[in-house]
Amino acid sequence: MEYEMRAEYAEGASPRDPEPRFEVWHITRLDQTTALCGRELDPDAVTLTADAWGTPAGQPLCHACGASYIHQVPHHLS
Repeated sequence: MEYEMRAEYAEGASPRDPEPRFEVWHITRLDQTTALCGRELDPDAVTLTADAWGTPAGQPLCHACGASYIHQVPHHLS
């Protein structure tokens, strides 16, 4: 299964604003709008690859999505 990050916008903001204000980043399954935490997100929201999870580009993060994501994605020891 593939995942991506999807932005949630601050109240009153939208992805169509010239300078949209982000509230928090969520994890969704690729090309879906329902976050792993259950929140429905705007289909036009900015997305990032799941590799950005935990990086400065992806701050602040939804803790519920993060907990679900780390349980769904296999981690390999180096």
